[in-house]
Amino acid sequence: MILDQLTNMDRYSAIHPGFKDAVNFLRSINAETFTSGKMVIKGEQIFALGSAVTGTGIERARLETHRRYIDIQYCVSGRDTIGWKNVTSCVAPVGEYNYEKDVIFFRDIPDHWFYLNPGQCAVFFPEDAHAPLATDETVHKIVVKVLVPG
Repeated sequence: MILDQLTNMDRYSAIHPGFKDAVNFLRSINAETFTSGKMVIKGEQIFALGSAVTGTGIERARLETHRRYIDIQYCVSGRDTIGWKNVTSCVAPVGEYNYEKDVIFFRDIPDHWFYLNPGQCAVFFPEDAHAPLATDETVHKIVVKVLVPG
């Protein structure tokens, strides 16, 4: 997992060839107006999902992980509370992995909680189980999905 300001995200471009395109996209769009829907950046390799929703609160937040895509979650406004746990420590899955939606949920409790403030990005790799929208606030985020290589 990575937590940093969007202004610093260039330093992570060597991690994955799609990160540069993802960061350039986040810097180039009018983020305030992208509150819902999907924008294709590079086919199914890189795309973005916009949302402006009220969180579920910590008590109802569920850990999730993705196998096919890396999440780059960018907070436009509001403040999200997100839980984190390494997926190898998760022992209570909720159902099976859904390949089409690229998600599996867990009943486990996160090991760590942190805030995602406006202007910040959180990057979640397949090993990062994360519980987003654990806030009670309305949060406007853009999630850029970057296909895992291989």
